[in-house]
Amino acid sequence: MQDLTNLLPSARTTFESIKHVDADGIEYWEARELMPLLDYGKWENFHKVICKAKKACTASSQDVLDHFPEIRKPIKAGKGVIQEVLDYKLSRYACYLIAQNGDSSKQPIALAQTYFAVQTRKHELYEGLTEDEKRLLIREEVTDHNKKLFKTAKDSGVRNFGRFNDAGYKGLYGMTSKEIQKAKKLGRDKLLDRAGATELAANLFRITQTDEQLNVELDEGKRIGESKASRTHFVVGGKVRKAIKDIGGTMPEKLPPEEHIIKLEKRIDGKLKGKSDIDV
Repeated sequence: MQDLTNLLPSARTTFESIKHVDADGIEYWEARELMPLLDYGKWENFHKVICKAKKACTASSQDVLDHFPEIRKPIKAGKGVIQEVLDYKLSRYACYLIAQNGDSSKQPIALAQTYFAVQTRKHELYEGLTEDEKRLLIREEVTDHNKKLFKTAKDSGVRNFGRFNDAGYKGLYGMTSKEIQKAKKLGRDKLLDRAGATELAANLFRITQTDEQLNVELDEGKRIGESKASRTHFVVGGKVRKAIKDIGGTMPEKLPPEEHIIKLEKRIDGKLKGKSDIDV
């Protein structure tokens, strides 16, 4: 067995960079994006591994459709023709099973086996956390993904990050950050430091989907610019808001502020460390 300890932090960056989050806050990976990271060049060969993983999923008394739902992805074929190809919306557990059924002599596979085993265990631990502890973890996720979004925004031509950020808030809340602070009587506290788990989850979806949309346009070689990037942020925020309204949820501006995240962290300091086996 290879010693992968020193490589695990880079694995987090690699595998988390292609993670998606859907409208319900559920994380997933797309098989065709995972394939090259596991050192597979042909879909036919990788699909055989997926089929083995699906059998392992059934053998473990799990519903395959919960972990390997099929999706269709449009791609450009010859002469610019668009055709749809088979893909999978993989759960974290599905990624773990795929890694377990891959060629472990390949370092990327061995690394994925270790990484997804650790992350699957951490997810199990997450289910047993209190609401306060979940809030801390979601806040950390928001911070990490905000850093990614700001880098993508910079690559897109954004220079006024305050304006760019407010565009997302206007879409999601219908207000700028200062207006939200005033409405919620937050004083000088940052909005997300006083947001509860539900409000944080809505913002996490806004952030990840804006980042994904901007990256799609960058990959296509499109010129974005600050104005268009801010518009994208506003539109995505608005779609998240509409999704909340459609399911009968509480609008984020109506959610009450919570205890400051720093005070919360101090109050339950040490509990998360005791619940986690490995920090990746």
